[in-house]
Amino acid sequence: MTIRWIKATTTDALAADDMIDVEIEGRHIAIYHVEGAFYATANICTHAFAILTDGFLDDYEIECPIHAGRFDVRSGKALCAPASQDLEVYPLRIEGTDILVGLG
Repeated sequence: MTIRWIKATTTDALAADDMIDVEIEGRHIAIYHVEGAFYATANICTHAFAILTDGFLDDYEIECPIHAGRFDVRSGKALCAPASQDLEVYPLRIEGTDILVGLG
């Protein structure tokens, strides 16, 4: 499968310990900036439709704003109930100040 790299945002758009919702080809994708690194996951909670970037980022964990399910932003792993299904994780790379998300 060929990965298409699409510009999502820039590194300047995200302060440390910040996150942003971007929409790419109809998909809500969350970009996180934690401990100097960037990560990308689906931005819709797998338990109930909620935009995760409306929730709370604590280190590497994003907490859903509706039912407080949590996910690891590095792996997408669901960490506690009511979330039980992992988030999709997207490959990400930095070119200059551009953050590119890989879609395949």
